[in-house]
Amino acid sequence: MPDVAKQLKPSIRDLVSPREWQARLDLAMAHRLLHASGVDDLTYNHLSARVPGERDTLLIKPADFTFDEVTASGLLKFGTDGSRRLTEGPPLQGGALIIHAGILRARPDIDVVFHTHTPATIAVSNQAHGLLPISQHALLFQNRLAYHDFNGLEFNAGMDEALLRDLGDKRIALLRNHGALITADSVAEAVVLHHFLEFACQAQVASLAGGHDLVVPQAGVVADAARQYAEVEATRDGGKNWDALKRRAERLFPDYKS
Repeated sequence: MPDVAKQLKPSIRDLVSPREWQARLDLAMAHRLLHASGVDDLTYNHLSARVPGERDTLLIKPADFTFDEVTASGLLKFGTDGSRRLTEGPPLQGGALIIHAGILRARPDIDVVFHTHTPATIAVSNQAHGLLPISQHALLFQNRLAYHDFNGLEFNAGMDEALLRDLGDKRIALLRNHGALITADSVAEAVVLHHFLEFACQAQVASLAGGHDLVVPQAGVVADAARQYAEVEATRDGGKNWDALKRRAERLFPDYKS
């Protein structure tokens, strides 16, 4: 009789290293967590992560998936040149190629790229003054935030060059008329940074909507608060929040691990 086990298609977990599988788990969980917090622009946003130990490869969701559909085994693997790896299919295209592969290819100091569109981050990106230091959440981004002007959809070859130029030596940006860009050392760090930026932008939109003068902390207080954030490493590897977020994921959507 034929060996049924040999006829079964091997799972993605069987085909990748333990480190890659862990990266897949973290990235799949990140998609679900952001969706659960209200980040949902249908299929149009992406989160990506460099494959551990493979400098020129990245993991990213299928272009036609929403965040709440993403699983560890469903993530696709590409070279930073856009070529498909591990499974058959079309090459990486559009914003995933320009923004995600483009940044990971050019910035070896970065391992994770999140790009999202939310009403709050788009609204603040549209405001000429950008993010104001008017909330504790916003103070985390003092002297850490870049801005990139809108030049059309980030689909065309060469558009990554302008994005990288505007990002400079920073890791976080508001893309004018567009949304947010978070880059980080780990998925955990990117998730928490995204949370802080989203909260800061929501607070700013709500504050400006009140139609009254704003109370802005003095410059010295702003600088001291930014130093405090740096000292406690509030977002490094997710800080104290990552384990709590893992527990949330287990309660709400444990199928992300499939």
